[in-house]
Amino acid sequence: MALAAALPCALTAFAAEPARLTYANPVDIDYRYNFEQLNLDISYRTGADPVIVRHQDAYYLFQTLADGYWRSTNLVDWRFIEPSRWPFDSMVAPAAISDGDRLLLMRSLFTPGAVLESRDPEHGKFDFLTRMLPELPNAVAPGLDRDLTRWHNGDPQPDAIPPGPWDPAFFKDDDGRWYLYWGSSDTFPLYGIELDMRRGVRYIGKPRALLALDPQQHGWERFGQDHRQEQHPTYIEGAWMNKVGGRYYLQYGAPGTEYNAYATGVYVGDSPLGPFQYAPYNPVGYKPGGFVQGAGHGSTFQDAYGNWWNTGTPWLGYNWTFERRIAMFPAAFSSDGQMSVSTRFGDFPHYVPQGPNADPESLFTGWMLLSYRKPATASSTDGEFVASRITDENPRTFWVAARNEPGQTVTVDLRGVRTVRAVQVNFADYKAGVFGDSDEIYTEFRIEGSADGRQWQPLAQTEAPRRDRPNAYLPLAMPARVRYVRYVHGHVGGAHLAISDLRVFGKADGPAPRAPRGVSAARAADPRQMTVRWRAVPGAVGYNVRWGTAPDRLNSSYQVFADQGTAQEIRALNRGVSYHVAVEAFDERGVSVLSQVLAVP
Repeated sequence: MALAAALPCALTAFAAEPARLTYANPVDIDYRYNFEQLNLDISYRTGADPVIVRHQDAYYLFQTLADGYWRSTNLVDWRFIEPSRWPFDSMVAPAAISDGDRLLLMRSLFTPGAVLESRDPEHGKFDFLTRMLPELPNAVAPGLDRDLTRWHNGDPQPDAIPPGPWDPAFFKDDDGRWYLYWGSSDTFPLYGIELDMRRGVRYIGKPRALLALDPQQHGWERFGQDHRQEQHPTYIEGAWMNKVGGRYYLQYGAPGTEYNAYATGVYVGDSPLGPFQYAPYNPVGYKPGGFVQGAGHGSTFQDAYGNWWNTGTPWLGYNWTFERRIAMFPAAFSSDGQMSVSTRFGDFPHYVPQGPNADPESLFTGWMLLSYRKPATASSTDGEFVASRITDENPRTFWVAARNEPGQTVTVDLRGVRTVRAVQVNFADYKAGVFGDSDEIYTEFRIEGSADGRQWQPLAQTEAPRRDRPNAYLPLAMPARVRYVRYVHGHVGGAHLAISDLRVFGKADGPAPRAPRGVSAARAADPRQMTVRWRAVPGAVGYNVRWGTAPDRLNSSYQVFADQGTAQEIRALNRGVSYHVAVEAFDERGVSVLSQVLAVP
């Protein structure tokens, strides 16, 4: 992790604090340049479909189109590993699992392919568990309602399965039996089958169709931005299985990765191949608002202390529909079995716990966004790509310097002295012209602060070893009292220096805002949606609309900035389920208490 040099006393009056690890989404790794659009000459970095598994004393992160994977011992600092043996071309939506001794890995397949194993993933050493999976049985065991497995274009073969397994996920039960789950389609459901792992990998029995989308009942399963493309086919994908408290949690991503509403849902059952029941509190992982948007298709895992985490795939989508990043959110399973993923302030800095932690929301640092819509100036600008775009909390707009050369600067005026705790610099790929790997693909810069705009002192900088940091997150070694925050350029690998957002976190002086008043919530004639309204809170930067199936379980949230109004339509509800809703305000000083919690029948 890059840390700041110690600040002079002129800039800080804070005593040294015990170091606590923090992170901010998107996860700060060296996302790889994609080759999918070579024929269109589009160059961009991307990551998707993250699987994090804990193997022995470390965490391993696998994702789509990486040509390798990452290793971490603390969930903050990730080192890229180029493996000795790989599935011969780049991997999409992989399955990974540790059985304690081996780490198993399989890419998505349309035709039979290899499964790899490693007893030394730290050094990239993989061997074949099997060079060739058998063909999937082309028939489905009875179990799922045929109406939900019907093709959208008719019903010619309702019991046939598509080629695969695509989007696979391994699961090993407590009794030592193995299972595989898979599926990615707008027509087919998710499937599961038992595996014989005694010699290689063999299938036992026929695949079972386990669950399918039902957007007529589940509002969040509708396609499009904020679920507004009602007639468009929706996609189910990204199967993942956990066993908690003797019950089986089969998770899935929907309705499409290329929108803000991409989310994670869960069905729960008493056996690994079902039957499964839809959880009425779905979606469990949902983040449609804010800087990071989208939370679907990932994995759920426990850290070294037993704390739960859920990963997902936020949408970026400037260069190409499937330009994406990855995110990591605290998760939990309540005493009565309800699964939850905390995405509230999910793109603000969070602590990584160093021991058991029963409350995921307690991991929010309380460091507030200080840079939203603040004035910004730059040493140069390339045409329309002006500096003000770096404070709009939109990764699809960006500043471009006239020249990609060391010494270029962009400065944010916080409009008053603030206590700064961390900075996140999010680079954009604008006509990057980079394809493949190169020694020139790395990121270097420093962050400076000033109380008066004339005298500058170092706050943070990138450090060795060199690596690419498209979403560089730099917590300060000590808090700094500054009004101006300046980025000073060193190097990026692309043809242009382009920054989408320079996000500054910390606190302004004073009490937190008051709770919103005049909150109302009305369910529409279509019960899959409701509109929540509230009165503006003076000075608020934004609001979190929070809802759930009980007044003390408002686990879903939609972040709305104050300049976006004081009403939000929520289109993610389930028919036949009653809700409770409240609103909280936040500004640079902190977060209000909740408004009155309303019942929404």
